[in-house]
Amino acid sequence: MDTVEQSTENTLVLTRIFAAPRALVFSAWTDPERAAVWWGPQGFVTLSCRMDVRPGGSWRIRMRSPQGEIRTKAGVYREIVPPERLVFTWAWEDADVVRGHETLVTVTFEDHGHATKLRLHQAIFESATAREAHREGWTSCLDRFAAYLTEA
Repeated sequence: MDTVEQSTENTLVLTRIFAAPRALVFSAWTDPERAAVWWGPQGFVTLSCRMDVRPGGSWRIRMRSPQGEIRTKAGVYREIVPPERLVFTWAWEDADVVRGHETLVTVTFEDHGHATKLRLHQAIFESATAREAHREGWTSCLDRFAAYLTEA
């Protein structure tokens, strides 16, 4: 289960422990074939996943919701420190979702015995409503990620 810590109206922080080694957890966040399996909320299907994992490289993921809506998110990698840290921008590309508002996501990976402690920090949101929508999305996505790791 996620723990929410130090979240404010404009900031989201989630922490979770995964029963997998840090190298595997980091790889699953940086390998597009792996990420395509788990990225997105429950019920979403990844249609395409492109990742150029290097500072200045871009990422883009297209998904189909259970209702058949196509959702696309994209960003640029700012920092990569294998297997400790990823920093990237995050924005919707969909016309019916607020476009142009970009947040910064920092994901850290820490050894936790034989497991990995993942901390996700995302900011700056335009409102608490937007932050809560992302909290729900990331929580569902991290549930899928935990299931993926048990099979990896």
